[in-house]
Amino acid sequence: MLFTAIAGTIVILPWALPSTPYDEDRRPLAEQTQLSEQPLTGVGGGETIREIHQDTPFSLVALTAADLTGTSARVRAKKPDGSWGPWYEAEALDGVGDGASGPRGTEPVFVGLTTTVQISVNRPGQAAVAAPVRQPQAEPAKADLGYIPANTTTPFGQNLNAVLISPPQAPVGDLPLPNAVTAPGQPPNIITRAQWGADESMKCPNTVYDDGVRAGIVHHTAGSNDYRPEDSAAIVRSIYAYHTRTLGWCDIAYNALVDKYGQVFEGRAGGIDRPVEGAHTGGFNKNTWGVAMLGNFDIEPPTPIQIRTVGRLLGWRLGMDHLDPRGTVVLTSAGGSFTNFPRGTTPTLPTIFTHRDVGNTECPGNAAYAVMDQIRDIAARFNEPPGPPSLKDLLRGGAILAKWEKMGGPKSPLGEPKSLEAAAEGDARYATFEKGAIYWSPHTGAEPLTGAIYDAWAALGYERGALGLPTSGEIAEPQWIVQNFQHGTLNFDRETGAVTRVIDGVPEELPPLSDDGPPVQLERIKPIDPS
Repeated sequence: MLFTAIAGTIVILPWALPSTPYDEDRRPLAEQTQLSEQPLTGVGGGETIREIHQDTPFSLVALTAADLTGTSARVRAKKPDGSWGPWYEAEALDGVGDGASGPRGTEPVFVGLTTTVQISVNRPGQAAVAAPVRQPQAEPAKADLGYIPANTTTPFGQNLNAVLISPPQAPVGDLPLPNAVTAPGQPPNIITRAQWGADESMKCPNTVYDDGVRAGIVHHTAGSNDYRPEDSAAIVRSIYAYHTRTLGWCDIAYNALVDKYGQVFEGRAGGIDRPVEGAHTGGFNKNTWGVAMLGNFDIEPPTPIQIRTVGRLLGWRLGMDHLDPRGTVVLTSAGGSFTNFPRGTTPTLPTIFTHRDVGNTECPGNAAYAVMDQIRDIAARFNEPPGPPSLKDLLRGGAILAKWEKMGGPKSPLGEPKSLEAAAEGDARYATFEKGAIYWSPHTGAEPLTGAIYDAWAALGYERGALGLPTSGEIAEPQWIVQNFQHGTLNFDRETGAVTRVIDGVPEELPPLSDDGPPVQLERIKPIDPS
């Protein structure tokens, strides 16, 4: 492959409006990022909910402790009307960081601008009750360090702390957001550290360079996906300040970050086109390049433009070292408590892999993990014009496509996909295929429907009928084919072709369908724009 992208091809996306102070000096923007800590006292074993208030509005929340083993947490924010927003998981930063002596922490969760949050903490049953610790006097930073160390006003001895982060909003230019369709061989637009407002005095003075990049690693930052384009730079500034000032790391852990709108932010300092060693994947930081997608992708997949941008970014960066994004690489583990591979082992991994492939973590989430082949394909086609996405591409990341692929994909009884996912009754979703459909809900999972049972269920009103959603696939018996639903079963007689409905133990043979077949299930949401 002839990779034409070199260092000079980086395209910078202007971030601030002309004639603002931020054009001349970005440091004040970062210095205005405020971090405050409040102890969560009385938190013992089991679930405890604490309400935290601060007069100064904040938009991100993290938790720190000397040890977060066995601890899980959720955060929700109070809205201006007094109601509470949704709960967001605060995912532990396992396998991320420079190994500093500071506290362990979670990813900072973006909750939107608020002054009050509730934090639900689940700790092991034997956990000691957290007690307030006297605040020590602030120690002045040593003048010869050349950078600002971890926040010396924060007592690391406290059992559990809530970190409230208040980033200033940067002025946003009126340029259009990035487009997923970029010229072949050209990297996505990249917002530099200076443009997003990195205060370079907060990082360590020395950058560690490897002898090259041999693999790309995909992460997510967890937390909320509900952010605006203008929030993204503030989220990146907050992550940087939290990593350095609260956790005591040398710099932001990732080499690059990509938001759901396709905006790319330069991460760790030292040159995005150089082999800067990050701190994103414990045991495998050497000779790798880490990209974090802003958001949580356990259930909700990355956006189409986010997927394409991550793919093209990795295609550009790995191309500098002449790597095949669809290939494999042998890496040597540095060991440690956050990887599954002991020190010195040499696993063979995909050239583009994820944090969970080597670490004790679910990062980047199930829905993001499901689109990794698509990201690899996009990276491999970096020098080719991007073609229109297929229905399969647009279904990636969801439980419906995962079920279809597990059944055999196009060779399954369902055949090829015919529609995007659509909204069904309540929180259910579905997609149609050549010979049936798959329905999914958080309560029933993803289950297929085909043949006479699908037709009979459709004639009864689909998921709005008395049976509700399917809770199993077809179960083959000697005379019958049975399928379970939320409120009963449908039974297909192999000999007669009749379908019997059973609800509360009462069987009822259904009349045959008319020649026109069952009613058509119309999609009830606007299809996703693939561009």
